[in-house]
Amino acid sequence: MDRKLAKVISIVFHPVIVPTLGMVLLFNSGFYFELLLWEAKRFVLLVVFFTTCILPMLSVAVLSLNPKFDVNMPDSRDRLIPLLSSALFYYLGFFLLRKVQAVPEFKLFMLASVLLIVALLVISLKWNISNHMATIGGLSGALFALAFRNGINPVYSVLIVVLLSGLIGSARLSLQKHSVEQLAAGYGLGFIMLYLVIYFV
Repeated sequence: MDRKLAKVISIVFHPVIVPTLGMVLLFNSGFYFELLLWEAKRFVLLVVFFTTCILPMLSVAVLSLNPKFDVNMPDSRDRLIPLLSSALFYYLGFFLLRKVQAVPEFKLFMLASVLLIVALLVISLKWNISNHMATIGGLSGALFALAFRNGINPVYSVLIVVLLSGLIGSARLSLQKHSVEQLAAGYGLGFIMLYLVIYFV
């Protein structure tokens, strides 16, 4: 894959953006919560976008004021503070989404994401696991869990996440950010954690 294209894919489908894109996808996948009023959908999207994108980006911006902090985070240990703050922001999202009592899957999505971030934080102490793949893997796991839980077959949504998973993995590999093992581990971890929490809780 061309490096410029790989960089574009890595930016467009960055871990801070995928949760919001994923929520839009879930709203249009044939599940019952697509019948929610627009006001409720807007509330959910705003909460997810604010707590999974805006706040984590602001925290990294603050950290970048320190000249010793590398925004690119080449060392997996550089991610520790951003991941820890992200876990707190995701928990805030979980707390806020408890107001949408008619659709418990939203708060489960956020709670499972908190657990995933904590797992990534621990693993990152020793190994450079892929956050990009963990995020798209988590979205894939959430989609499959909702499909089996509700007895719905969202074919087009499944095709979209499978295609995106391949594109993101290829992009990260082309940029030499991770090994195949780190990509696979990230995807598997994200998929399993989101699937288990949303399907069984």
